[in-house]
Amino acid sequence: MALWRIRATVDDRPGYLSVLTASLALRGVNILTVQVHTTEAGAVDDFLVDAPDAVGEAELVAAVERGRGRDCWVARSEARGLVDQPTRVLGLATRLVRDPDATGEMLRALLGADEVTWRPAPAVPHGGVGAASMLVADPCGGSYELRRRAPSFTPAEYARAQALVELAATAARREADRVTLVLPDGGEVVVRPATVDDLAGVVDLHEASSARSRQRRYLGGGALPSPSRMRRLLEPTRGTTLVATTGSGAGESVVAMANLLGEGDEAEAALLVRDDWQHRGLGSALLRRLLGQAGRSGYAAVVLHVQAENTPMLRTVRRLGRPTPIERDGALLTLTVPLAARPEGPARRALPRQADASTRGDRAG
Repeated sequence: MALWRIRATVDDRPGYLSVLTASLALRGVNILTVQVHTTEAGAVDDFLVDAPDAVGEAELVAAVERGRGRDCWVARSEARGLVDQPTRVLGLATRLVRDPDATGEMLRALLGADEVTWRPAPAVPHGGVGAASMLVADPCGGSYELRRRAPSFTPAEYARAQALVELAATAARREADRVTLVLPDGGEVVVRPATVDDLAGVVDLHEASSARSRQRRYLGGGALPSPSRMRRLLEPTRGTTLVATTGSGAGESVVAMANLLGEGDEAEAALLVRDDWQHRGLGSALLRRLLGQAGRSGYAAVVLHVQAENTPMLRTVRRLGRPTPIERDGALLTLTVPLAARPEGPARRALPRQADASTRGDRAG
């Protein structure tokens, strides 16, 4: 028995596909997998089949045509073709997240393209799919041109290629946000956007931080937040979370976390720095990066809720060198760091006096 790939157009009418499969079955051909690509000319069916060794390419084409298929393409396949398409695509996506520069290689593997070329010229608004070529827009600029002698590209393959390129662009942007900070005392940390994969490291960060540090971060107490709450902190609906890490691979350790949550035209910031990394300039560096991200996102100001006794955080804000209005609600201070000029108008509404401090301190999650 031998593995073959067959692609043919079949009219999207009741019973037509069964006629084609019956024609293949008469020659002892077993269909292992099938994918359907919808096109204007009809449904393009992509089969992986197991055929007797005596059945060759010409006989397979003849069987498809007798089964009312047309525009038939047949080629030998390998055992790796037995991997189902969703699993294969997920594997390529995983490799791409780890290496965004491999976009061209992943496109070639995904679609079996003969050539993949990146060009600086942008693609047309809706891309372009031809029989032997395809133009896919690169969100980072330019476009990818794919060429394949056979079979013809389909709109479904164009959609897959575009999704893969957009994933690569997202991974590249995340990698660009990854920086190494050299602190005033010579210590180095890597600062990057957080992901849900950082949950274990963030849990370790909270456990290694003193109850006092946790209480200053969450305002309502020094107890450990639940894992589900920390998971929400890692990927807020509106905003971003940064982690500062040391080491690499299995030895990577999260030593600080910075959260930014958008609400209206303002964003709220909060920091947690492990005790042995405090007073080293790390909090100041993280806060400045949060302010930069908030400014690029179009927010007018960043708000911090700080306990009046938290002099290290108050000192960190003063180092920014920006006029920072302060509102006091008992032992809680609300600091507003402006990011851009705002039109004259009524003063910012103060937070309700009856609001619970623990709730306000967690809005950055």
